[in-house]
Amino acid sequence: MFDGVHLGHQLIISTLCAQARAAGKASLVVTFDRHPQHVLRPDAAPTPLIMSLRERLRLLGELGVDYVLPLPFTAELARLTAGQFMATLQQRWGVDTLVMGYNHRFGSDRMDRIDDYRRAASALAMQVVQAPEYDGAHVSSSIIRRLIGEGRVAEAAALLGRPFALEGTVVHGEHVGTGLGFPTANVGGLPPHQLLPADGAYAVQAVTEKGRFPGMAGVGTRPTVSDGLHSSIEVNLFTGRLMIYDQPIRVEFVQWLRGEKRFSSVTGLIRQLAVDREQALKILHNIDDSNTTNNTL
Repeated sequence: MFDGVHLGHQLIISTLCAQARAAGKASLVVTFDRHPQHVLRPDAAPTPLIMSLRERLRLLGELGVDYVLPLPFTAELARLTAGQFMATLQQRWGVDTLVMGYNHRFGSDRMDRIDDYRRAASALAMQVVQAPEYDGAHVSSSIIRRLIGEGRVAEAAALLGRPFALEGTVVHGEHVGTGLGFPTANVGGLPPHQLLPADGAYAVQAVTEKGRFPGMAGVGTRPTVSDGLHSSIEVNLFTGRLMIYDQPIRVEFVQWLRGEKRFSSVTGLIRQLAVDREQALKILHNIDDSNTTNNTL
Protein backbone atom coordinates (compact mmCIF):
# COMPACT_ATOMS: atom_id res chain seq x y z
CA MET A 1 0.00 0.00 0.00
CA PHE A 2 3.13 2.21 -0.07
CA ASP A 3 2.92 3.30 3.58
CA GLY A 4 5.91 5.56 4.11
CA VAL A 5 6.76 5.84 0.38
CA HIS A 6 10.24 4.65 1.38
CA LEU A 7 13.30 4.10 -0.83
CA GLY A 8 12.14 0.62 -1.87
CA HIS A 9 8.77 2.03 -2.93
CA GLN A 10 10.51 4.82 -4.82
CA LEU A 11 12.51 2.26 -6.81
CA ILE A 12 9.31 0.43 -7.80
CA ILE A 13 7.71 3.68 -8.92
CA SER A 14 10.76 4.75 -10.93
CA THR A 15 10.60 1.35 -12.67
CA LEU A 16 6.91 1.92 -13.37
CA CYS A 17 7.54 5.37 -14.83
CA ALA A 18 10.36 4.07 -17.02
CA GLN A 19 8.15 1.24 -18.34
CA ALA A 20 5.31 3.66 -19.06
CA ARG A 21 7.56 6.12 -20.89
CA ALA A 22 9.07 3.35 -23.01
CA ALA A 23 5.60 2.17 -24.00
CA GLY A 24 4.26 5.69 -24.53
CA LYS A 25 1.54 5.13 -21.94
CA ALA A 26 0.39 6.69 -18.67
CA SER A 27 1.62 5.46 -15.31
CA LEU A 28 -0.80 4.58 -12.51
CA VAL A 29 0.02 3.78 -8.88
CA VAL A 30 -2.59 1.75 -7.00
CA THR A 31 -2.73 2.17 -3.24
CA PHE A 32 -5.32 1.47 -0.55
CA ASP A 33 -7.22 3.89 1.66
CA ARG A 34 -6.40 1.87 4.79
CA HIS A 35 -4.04 -0.87 5.89
CA PRO A 36 -5.40 -4.26 4.73
CA GLN A 37 -4.97 -5.66 8.26
CA HIS A 38 -7.63 -3.22 9.48
CA VAL A 39 -10.11 -5.22 7.37
CA LEU A 40 -8.57 -8.69 7.49
CA ARG A 41 -8.09 -8.67 11.27
CA PRO A 42 -10.67 -6.23 12.66
CA ASP A 43 -10.39 -7.63 16.20
CA ALA A 44 -6.63 -7.12 16.39
CA ALA A 45 -4.92 -3.88 17.34
CA PRO A 46 -4.85 -1.65 14.23
CA THR A 47 -1.54 -1.45 12.42
CA PRO A 48 -0.16 2.07 13.02
CA LEU A 49 0.56 3.99 9.84
CA ILE A 50 3.71 5.94 9.04
CA MET A 51 1.73 8.63 7.28
CA SER A 52 -1.78 9.76 6.49
CA LEU A 53 -3.47 8.93 3.20
CA ARG A 54 -3.27 12.62 2.28
CA GLU A 55 0.50 12.70 2.78
CA ARG A 56 0.96 9.40 0.96
CA LEU A 57 -0.95 10.66 -2.07
CA ARG A 58 1.06 13.89 -2.10
CA LEU A 59 4.40 12.08 -2.00
CA LEU A 60 3.38 9.54 -4.63
CA GLY A 61 2.29 12.38 -6.90
CA GLU A 62 5.67 14.08 -6.49
CA LEU A 63 7.47 11.00 -7.86
CA GLY A 64 6.40 11.72 -11.43
CA VAL A 65 3.49 9.30 -11.87
CA ASP A 66 0.57 10.36 -14.03
CA TYR A 67 -2.21 9.00 -11.80
CA VAL A 68 -2.60 7.73 -8.23
CA LEU A 69 -5.59 5.52 -7.45
CA PRO A 70 -6.54 5.15 -3.74
CA LEU A 71 -8.78 2.08 -3.72
CA PRO A 72 -11.05 1.47 -0.72
CA PHE A 73 -9.83 -1.80 0.81
CA THR A 74 -12.95 -3.81 1.59
CA ALA A 75 -13.75 -7.40 2.54
CA GLU A 76 -15.05 -7.88 -1.00
CA LEU A 77 -11.77 -6.72 -2.51
CA ALA A 78 -9.83 -8.93 -0.08
CA ARG A 79 -11.62 -12.01 -1.45
CA LEU A 80 -10.35 -11.41 -5.01
CA THR A 81 -7.64 -13.74 -6.28
CA ALA A 82 -4.60 -12.22 -7.95
CA GLY A 83 -6.06 -13.00 -11.37
CA GLN A 84 -9.41 -11.42 -10.47
CA PHE A 85 -7.71 -8.31 -9.14
CA MET A 86 -5.64 -7.96 -12.32
CA ALA A 87 -8.79 -8.41 -14.39
CA THR A 88 -10.43 -5.61 -12.40
CA LEU A 89 -7.48 -3.30 -13.07
CA GLN A 90 -7.65 -4.14 -16.75
CA GLN A 91 -11.39 -3.76 -17.16
CA ARG A 92 -11.87 -0.59 -15.10
CA TRP A 93 -8.65 1.31 -15.73
CA GLY A 94 -7.16 -0.25 -18.87
CA VAL A 95 -4.04 -1.61 -17.17
CA ASP A 96 -2.00 -3.84 -19.50
CA THR A 97 1.32 -3.97 -17.61
CA LEU A 98 1.73 -4.54 -13.88
CA VAL A 99 4.97 -3.60 -12.08
CA MET A 100 5.50 -5.54 -8.85
CA GLY A 101 8.04 -5.21 -6.08
CA TYR A 102 10.58 -8.02 -5.96
CA ASN A 103 8.97 -9.56 -2.84
CA HIS A 104 5.40 -8.34 -3.21
CA ARG A 105 2.42 -10.71 -3.02
CA PHE A 106 -1.25 -9.93 -3.49
CA GLY A 107 -4.60 -11.66 -3.95
CA SER A 108 -6.48 -14.05 -1.70
CA ASP A 109 -4.54 -16.95 -3.23
CA ARG A 110 -1.16 -15.36 -2.31
CA MET A 111 0.87 -17.00 -5.05
CA ASP A 112 4.52 -17.57 -4.18
CA ARG A 113 6.48 -16.90 -7.37
CA ILE A 114 6.57 -14.09 -9.90
CA ASP A 115 6.05 -16.68 -12.63
CA ASP A 116 2.68 -17.58 -11.05
CA TYR A 117 1.57 -13.96 -11.43
CA ARG A 118 2.85 -13.86 -14.98
CA ARG A 119 0.81 -16.94 -15.88
CA ALA A 120 -2.32 -15.39 -14.38
CA ALA A 121 -1.62 -12.18 -16.29
CA SER A 122 -1.00 -13.97 -19.60
CA ALA A 123 -4.55 -15.30 -19.52
CA LEU A 124 -5.63 -11.63 -19.66
CA ALA A 125 -3.01 -10.65 -22.25
CA MET A 126 -1.31 -8.59 -19.53
CA GLN A 127 2.38 -8.34 -18.72
CA VAL A 128 3.97 -8.50 -15.25
CA VAL A 129 7.30 -6.74 -14.68
CA GLN A 130 9.27 -7.33 -11.50
CA ALA A 131 11.03 -4.24 -10.16
CA PRO A 132 14.65 -4.78 -9.06
CA GLU A 133 15.51 -5.27 -5.41
CA TYR A 134 16.63 -2.11 -3.63
CA ASP A 135 20.44 -2.13 -3.55
CA GLY A 136 21.06 -0.95 -0.03
CA ALA A 137 20.00 -1.65 3.54
CA HIS A 138 16.98 -3.92 3.85
CA VAL A 139 13.98 -1.60 3.78
CA SER A 140 10.33 -2.23 4.55
CA SER A 141 7.45 -0.34 6.12
CA SER A 142 7.51 -2.78 9.05
CA ILE A 143 11.18 -2.07 9.76
CA ILE A 144 10.57 1.68 9.59
CA ARG A 145 7.60 1.43 11.95
CA ARG A 146 9.74 -0.43 14.46
CA LEU A 147 12.56 2.14 14.25
CA ILE A 148 10.16 5.04 14.77
CA GLY A 149 8.46 3.25 17.65
CA GLU A 150 11.88 2.88 19.29
CA GLY A 151 12.74 6.56 18.78
CA ARG A 152 15.38 5.80 16.16
CA VAL A 153 14.08 8.48 13.81
CA ALA A 154 17.43 9.24 12.14
CA GLU A 155 17.71 5.58 11.09
CA ALA A 156 14.11 5.65 9.86
CA ALA A 157 14.86 8.77 7.81
CA ALA A 158 17.73 6.97 6.08
CA LEU A 159 15.25 4.35 4.82
CA LEU A 160 12.47 6.82 4.04
CA GLY A 161 14.73 9.22 2.16
CA ARG A 162 13.40 12.09 4.33
CA PRO A 163 12.54 12.68 8.01
CA PHE A 164 9.54 10.95 9.56
CA ALA A 165 6.82 13.57 10.06
CA LEU A 166 3.55 14.09 11.87
CA GLU A 167 0.87 16.32 10.37
CA GLY A 168 -1.77 17.87 12.57
CA THR A 169 -3.22 21.13 13.86
CA VAL A 170 -1.92 23.48 16.55
CA VAL A 171 -4.35 23.27 19.47
CA HIS A 172 -4.60 25.09 22.79
CA GLY A 173 -2.82 23.40 25.69
CA GLU A 174 -2.32 24.18 29.36
CA HIS A 175 0.46 26.75 28.70
CA VAL A 176 2.83 24.85 31.00
CA GLY A 177 5.73 25.38 28.59
CA THR A 178 5.21 29.15 28.65
CA GLY A 179 5.52 29.13 32.42
CA LEU A 180 8.79 27.22 32.12
CA GLY A 181 10.23 29.66 29.58
CA PHE A 182 9.81 27.21 26.71
CA PRO A 183 6.45 27.97 25.04
CA THR A 184 5.19 25.12 22.89
CA ALA A 185 2.81 24.46 20.01
CA ASN A 186 0.59 21.54 21.00
CA VAL A 187 -0.09 19.22 18.07
CA GLY A 188 -3.56 17.70 17.77
CA GLY A 189 -5.85 16.49 15.03
CA LEU A 190 -3.61 13.60 13.99
CA PRO A 191 -5.09 11.15 11.46
CA PRO A 192 -6.53 7.82 12.68
CA HIS A 193 -4.00 5.05 13.43
CA GLN A 194 -1.08 7.47 13.17
CA LEU A 195 2.22 5.95 14.28
CA LEU A 196 3.94 7.96 17.04
CA PRO A 197 7.63 7.97 17.91
CA ALA A 198 8.79 6.70 21.29
CA ASP A 199 8.25 9.01 24.25
CA GLY A 200 11.12 11.42 24.62
CA ALA A 201 12.69 14.63 23.33
CA TYR A 202 13.68 15.19 19.70
CA ALA A 203 15.37 17.75 17.48
CA VAL A 204 12.76 18.69 14.89
CA GLN A 205 11.89 21.03 12.10
CA ALA A 206 8.35 22.38 11.99
CA VAL A 207 6.58 23.56 8.87
CA THR A 208 3.67 25.98 9.32
CA GLU A 209 1.86 28.46 7.11
CA LYS A 210 4.40 31.02 8.34
CA GLY A 211 7.40 28.97 7.19
CA ARG A 212 9.89 26.32 8.34
CA PHE A 213 11.38 26.62 11.82
CA PRO A 214 13.91 24.67 13.90
CA GLY A 215 12.82 23.39 17.27
CA MET A 216 12.59 20.55 19.74
CA ALA A 217 9.62 18.35 20.48
CA GLY A 218 8.49 16.42 23.51
CA VAL A 219 6.40 13.29 23.05
CA GLY A 220 4.88 11.68 26.11
CA THR A 221 2.99 12.30 29.32
CA ARG A 222 5.06 15.16 30.84
CA PRO A 223 5.43 13.32 34.17
CA THR A 224 7.17 16.21 35.97
CA VAL A 225 4.36 18.72 35.40
CA SER A 226 1.26 16.56 34.98
CA ASP A 227 -0.47 13.48 36.35
CA GLY A 228 1.27 11.40 33.66
CA LEU A 229 -2.00 9.95 32.39
CA HIS A 230 -2.36 11.74 29.06
CA SER A 231 0.10 11.77 26.17
CA SER A 232 0.84 14.86 24.13
CA ILE A 233 3.10 16.18 21.39
CA GLU A 234 4.54 19.63 22.08
CA VAL A 235 6.96 21.60 19.92
CA ASN A 236 9.15 24.45 21.14
CA LEU A 237 10.07 26.62 18.15
CA PHE A 238 13.46 28.33 18.38
CA THR A 239 12.24 31.42 16.53
CA GLY A 240 10.11 32.57 19.43
CA ARG A 241 6.39 32.48 19.94
CA LEU A 242 4.16 32.43 16.85
CA MET A 243 0.40 32.89 16.71
CA ILE A 244 -0.45 29.66 14.88
CA TYR A 245 -3.39 28.28 16.85
CA ASP A 246 -5.83 26.23 14.75
CA GLN A 247 -3.36 26.23 11.84
CA PRO A 248 -1.83 23.14 10.21
CA ILE A 249 1.64 22.03 11.23
CA ARG A 250 4.04 19.33 10.06
CA VAL A 251 6.68 18.21 12.55
CA GLU A 252 9.72 16.49 11.03
CA PHE A 253 11.62 14.37 13.55
CA VAL A 254 15.34 14.75 12.85
CA GLN A 255 17.07 13.08 15.79
CA TRP A 256 16.39 11.58 19.21
CA LEU A 257 17.74 13.64 22.13
CA ARG A 258 16.76 11.66 25.23
CA GLY A 259 14.03 9.57 26.77
CA GLU A 260 11.19 10.99 28.84
CA LYS A 261 12.08 11.43 32.51
CA ARG A 262 10.38 12.50 35.72
CA PHE A 263 12.53 15.19 37.35
CA SER A 264 12.62 15.76 41.08
CA SER A 265 11.87 19.45 40.61
CA VAL A 266 10.65 21.88 37.98
CA THR A 267 14.04 23.58 38.18
CA GLY A 268 15.69 20.34 37.13
CA LEU A 269 13.33 20.09 34.17
CA ILE A 270 14.10 23.66 33.08
CA ARG A 271 17.83 22.97 33.21
CA GLN A 272 17.40 19.85 31.10
CA LEU A 273 15.27 21.73 28.55
CA ALA A 274 18.07 24.26 28.17
CA VAL A 275 20.52 21.42 27.50
CA ASP A 276 18.07 19.86 25.02
CA ARG A 277 17.77 23.17 23.19
CA GLU A 278 21.53 23.55 22.79
CA GLN A 279 21.91 19.97 21.59
CA ALA A 280 19.05 20.36 19.10
CA LEU A 281 20.50 23.63 17.76
CA LYS A 282 23.84 21.90 17.05
CA ILE A 283 22.10 19.02 15.27
CA LEU A 284 19.84 21.24 13.19
CA HIS A 285 22.65 23.65 12.28
CA ASN A 286 24.26 20.86 10.26
CA ILE A 287 21.16 20.06 8.24
CA ASP A 288 21.21 21.02 4.58
CA ASP A 289 17.79 22.42 3.68
CA SER A 290 18.05 20.66 0.32
CA ASN A 291 17.70 17.34 2.16
CA THR A 292 14.44 18.26 3.86
CA THR A 293 10.93 17.76 2.57
CA ASN A 294 8.98 20.60 1.02
CA ASN A 295 8.52 23.85 2.94
CA THR A 296 4.78 24.15 2.33
CA LEU A 297 1.72 22.44 3.73
